[in-house]
Amino acid sequence: MAITGRAVLLAVLSAPLAWLLAPLGGWGVFLGLTGVVVALILLDTALAASPRRVGLTHDGDSSVRLGESASVRLVVVNESGRRLRAVVRDAWPPSAHATPRTHTVDVPAGRRRAVGMTLTPSRRGDQHASGVTIRSLGPLGLGARQATHAAQWTVRGLPPFKSRRHLPGKLARLRELDGQQRALVRGQGSEFDSLREYIPGDDVRSIDWRATARSTSMVVRTWRPERDRRILLVLDTSRTSAGRVGDTPRLDHSMDAALLLATLAAKAGDRVDMLAYDRQPRARVEAHGRGSGVEALVRAMAPLEPELLELNAPGLVTSVLTSQPKQRHLVVLLTDLNAAALEDGLLPRLPALTARHLLLVAAVSDPRVDEMAQGRGDARSVYEAAAAEHTRAERRRLTTELQRHGVEVIDAPPDKIAPALADAYIELKAAGRL
Repeated sequence: MAITGRAVLLAVLSAPLAWLLAPLGGWGVFLGLTGVVVALILLDTALAASPRRVGLTHDGDSSVRLGESASVRLVVVNESGRRLRAVVRDAWPPSAHATPRTHTVDVPAGRRRAVGMTLTPSRRGDQHASGVTIRSLGPLGLGARQATHAAQWTVRGLPPFKSRRHLPGKLARLRELDGQQRALVRGQGSEFDSLREYIPGDDVRSIDWRATARSTSMVVRTWRPERDRRILLVLDTSRTSAGRVGDTPRLDHSMDAALLLATLAAKAGDRVDMLAYDRQPRARVEAHGRGSGVEALVRAMAPLEPELLELNAPGLVTSVLTSQPKQRHLVVLLTDLNAAALEDGLLPRLPALTARHLLLVAAVSDPRVDEMAQGRGDARSVYEAAAAEHTRAERRRLTTELQRHGVEVIDAPPDKIAPALADAYIELKAAGRL
């Protein structure tokens, strides 16, 4: 049972009346008026429709990208024999930012009403409806009966994919390589495409001497980038991925870069798999056809969070080598160039990995480190500059060490890591290295 503001107002208004009539009847008048008010509240509450005899179901959007809004509808079914006048509160976590928070409904017996709300999640992952509270009001609005129901619904907050704006330009470069539009430079793949007449400036190594002998002019072979290649995106979800670059965890920046590469590779006809790993696999997605798997990859990324654990490099290498033991992959490891995490764990195991796959390491650098390295104003800024220079030197040393093992390395700030990774993929395709 709940007392409404209208009941409190009635009690307040009856107090002056009791005070005026007190000389006539003393406390008896006061108690009588109080009894009348209480009786009205109890009667009104008893006449309210039962909040337990209400059916509740959700429908609407089940996923939304961060920064966008999802529409969810709550259907209220009055299963009682009385008219339902109620305030409905559909509870969601604060990070879901659900609006409006409450709804007023008037549902005749045996009928249903739908109320809508908008969710704008500020965090990745699943947002679950916590429960729906029904406060059923009596005809006079003095008292109410209340009950809470479980009405399950989940809205998954997906990665925002801010680097999507780079996609048209990268796709244009892919079309140039594939010969779908005129280009000022010629891409060199490794899949034979066709024969054509020699044009001054063509690579003499592309001349087909047998075809030239059968023709009246010199003939060259043309090539196109390979299709149906396998790409394995490996997201490091260990403690280094929890570090914030700007206001965003390093893992989120890595996801954004991975989404651009995955979308680009799918458009190019390649297959994209994904593995999230720290001490054990946290998510795994395997493509089942050419250009497939991007939507599944996005959904698998959504609930991932950094784990405050050291990376199990031997387990990671084993998982990569056993995923497709007979097929060569482009393995893209999105991690941090952290000496403690890489030197003792990953570097000793690189030969086994690079012998079978082409490895590309992509790391998000912190622009704040470059800013600190320029400071010379006072003693504090000089110490910060020294620390920043040490950090940059360590990253350069690790980059050199990785490259010595045949690893491609990209070290770029958050706003450049996604396009830089896409460019590296395109260059590898152009060079016929995939």
